[in-house]
Amino acid sequence: MSKIVGMTQSNYIPWKGYFDYINSVDEFYFYDDVQYTKQDWRNRNMIKSPEGTEWLSVPVGSKRSRLICEVMITQHGWQRSHWGKISQYYKDAPYFKMYKDFFKEIYLNNTWTNLSDMNQAIIKSISTELLDITTRFSDSRPFNLSGEKEKRYIPLLKEVGCTTFLSGPSAKNYLTEEVMEREGIKLEWMNYEGYPEYHQLYPPFEHRVSILDLIFNEGPNMKNFMLSFNK
Repeated sequence: MSKIVGMTQSNYIPWKGYFDYINSVDEFYFYDDVQYTKQDWRNRNMIKSPEGTEWLSVPVGSKRSRLICEVMITQHGWQRSHWGKISQYYKDAPYFKMYKDFFKEIYLNNTWTNLSDMNQAIIKSISTELLDITTRFSDSRPFNLSGEKEKRYIPLLKEVGCTTFLSGPSAKNYLTEEVMEREGIKLEWMNYEGYPEYHQLYPPFEHRVSILDLIFNEGPNMKNFMLSFNK
């Protein structure tokens, strides 16, 4: 029986491609027991504003030596600030009112203290409640992974019965098809090319922004502007 598995670090309100990746596999593993990297997607993402793209960053301090799952959120007030900017920039988007309460609950009715816990909760909620994704979510931490390159992935993949590992293209630097195939696992690469443009406020069009942008601008039609739902 075939089983496609995906695995990557959790990101803050990720772009649409992240959710296409999740929807393309049978089981998706959050891979947060690895080194946290600064100025990356783990604690920040972009939204559109009248002046162009703007970063929303979760305050997590400057400590370098820590795993993603160990990163604590260091300040208060950022949740209200982020929600204020989202509301300000998207209040005129066609479907903002339809989804406002969903995101208001995330930002104003929760107190987040751990970055990984927050990212995973938001990703799961958007996936299951807004995109109807049926992929099973899991976590790599119970497997106590060690080693480098493919050797770190393979024990988990073999234990869960993976026949195909779908990886993001950034892993081409350290994953090789030959090594994976020797272990009976087919390696495939996620392709993020060919996204259609949609109605977006504040031109010029930008694909790389958070999925919030697609949700508020296209609403129930959002899947039509993603790749995995139209195969």
